[in-house]
Amino acid sequence: MSEERGDGGGTEFERVLEELRTRIADGTYAVGSQLPVQRELAEELNVSRDTVQRVIREMNSEGWIKSRQGSGTRVVKSPAHAEPPPKEAAPRVRAALGTFIARAFAQPVVQLDVSTLTSETLDAHIRLQVERIRLGEIRPESVKLRMLLPSETMEHPYPRAKQGEEPRQEPGQPDRLQQRLHAITRRHTASVRIALLDLKSEGLVPEVDVEIQHVPVTPTFKLYLRPGVEALFGPYAVVERTILLDDLTEVEALDVLGWGAPLTRHVNDEGDPDAPGSVFMTSMQVWFDSYWNLLAEGL
Repeated sequence: MSEERGDGGGTEFERVLEELRTRIADGTYAVGSQLPVQRELAEELNVSRDTVQRVIREMNSEGWIKSRQGSGTRVVKSPAHAEPPPKEAAPRVRAALGTFIARAFAQPVVQLDVSTLTSETLDAHIRLQVERIRLGEIRPESVKLRMLLPSETMEHPYPRAKQGEEPRQEPGQPDRLQQRLHAITRRHTASVRIALLDLKSEGLVPEVDVEIQHVPVTPTFKLYLRPGVEALFGPYAVVERTILLDDLTEVEALDVLGWGAPLTRHVNDEGDPDAPGSVFMTSMQVWFDSYWNLLAEGL
């Protein structure tokens, strides 16, 4: 079995990476807790220890875990998209994507407008809600998702190798880091689309509509809208990190981490169109619709 990543979904590396990210996002592995040892993870997830080691290295470079010789692997950072532990009388500084998506899917009519770089974190939370539907915990009557993604025909400023760190590649071939970005986007976009459309084909949700369009713009923020209700907004911060390529080449690069983007929540005040939340919701919905209608190309 090949352990290499490809443009399609389903490689063992990506499957294990997504599984561990999901467990951090849903609190299975909380901040401060130890991950199971690599041998146990390999046995549980039915992969080689080499695959687990590669996943650990990737997550370590993203800053969510720390591995030390003889001390195991510990979760050191909670994604902004995971729900923080409840604290009485403590103000919520960051919003959680997981609870936002859960609120959306708790409604009879699920409607989401999303602008993001890869849809990687959205994929994890959508699949959690799909499982809840299959378990009969929630029963939406319809799901409509519109998603804006950056065009693959333009070169984006990130990810890119730091000066002097460019990976080897054949002359005339596309940038390997950019190709990696596009492969991640295709994989998670396909995962979201298939997961939702399967609900309709299985007779679990009567109406499902998934529309995805590309725009010739590199996102500087991610935006999740429940039209007329609430929004989550988070800027992408550029970081320096090690990126692991398919052939195990490590590249020191400038990149953004979707899992690390802090999210702020804005709520529409139906009784006051001039309230800050209402103004934000209106302006961002106008922004989304203008890009969707005037700049985007269908997928």
